[in-house]
Amino acid sequence: MKRIITIFLCLALSLAAVANSPQERYIQQYGKMAVAEMYRSGVPASITLAQGILESGAGKSTLATEGNNHFGIKCHNWAGGKVFFDDDQKGECFRKYKSVADSYKDHSDFLRYKDRYKFLFDLEPTDYKGWAYGLKKAGYATDPNYPAKLIKLIEDYKLYEFDQMTKQQAKDLQSKSQEDSQEKAQTKPRRRKKKEDEAQRPLPPSQLEEPKPLENKNLEEFRFSLSRQLYSLNGVPFVYSLEGETYSSIAQTYNLFPKEILRFNDLQEDRELLPGTPVYLQRKKSVAAKGLEKHVWEKEEKLWDISQRYALRLKNLKKMNGVSSEKDLIEGDLINLRK
Repeated sequence: MKRIITIFLCLALSLAAVANSPQERYIQQYGKMAVAEMYRSGVPASITLAQGILESGAGKSTLATEGNNHFGIKCHNWAGGKVFFDDDQKGECFRKYKSVADSYKDHSDFLRYKDRYKFLFDLEPTDYKGWAYGLKKAGYATDPNYPAKLIKLIEDYKLYEFDQMTKQQAKDLQSKSQEDSQEKAQTKPRRRKKKEDEAQRPLPPSQLEEPKPLENKNLEEFRFSLSRQLYSLNGVPFVYSLEGETYSSIAQTYNLFPKEILRFNDLQEDRELLPGTPVYLQRKKSVAAKGLEKHVWEKEEKLWDISQRYALRLKNLKKMNGVSSEKDLIEGDLINLRK
């Protein structure tokens, strides 16, 4: 946990300390938006930010300033606003948006729903190199050096760290950057509020998270509609399976790819799905919910079952505990759920 906090504080300080380059200012301004889109669409935040910087000249290009188009997406049967610029040919048609947020959303949907990009969503969300080369392979850009340029931006500015963030962490990071900038300008130390201090304390057992229904008003951040009751655990949406359903059929219902839903649930292939089994519709978290620090391992219990119980990624669970399988455990061992 200390390592995660250190990473985010270092990133916040690096973004806010001087922010003397257009790229740093761009990241500070749109990092939160990229992470939100990652959770909505599945497109890694690092890729979104790198493409935005590259395609829009860090938000300074004419296409970005006049059309709010940060990703160089051309019209392609577009019914919305249009702007015309010289690109591969003279006077080419590009999409014009009402806001940068609309541009970010359309970029995510453009990749999500175009058949030629489907294979990208079989990659791990942290595989930014695979995404960079995959975008070139799928024909996103004609520049032969496009993947190398994206990768350089991601590594130079540590954009890969955004792929590990929750939406709240991205929001906190942006707030931290803004607060640090204001403090530096005012040269006055800022005391943390009492409520902020209290928020860092572990939750008592009575407040530990249990599955809770998702309301209609909370669904706009997801790419699927409410066809039946959705639930949330550790901030991850899921459904309880019904009689006769499979992971593949649930994936189809919620506009996910079969391999994608298997990855969300730490599976390599479809398996028998008993009624009432939680099936996650988004990527699980790297740690359990705050206050859930330990789990007492019982004989015959599977690490996969524990990872599903706490909406915690299986590889993170194994890494935190230095184990590769249940064979490394003895009944009564304490399983770490948070770093």
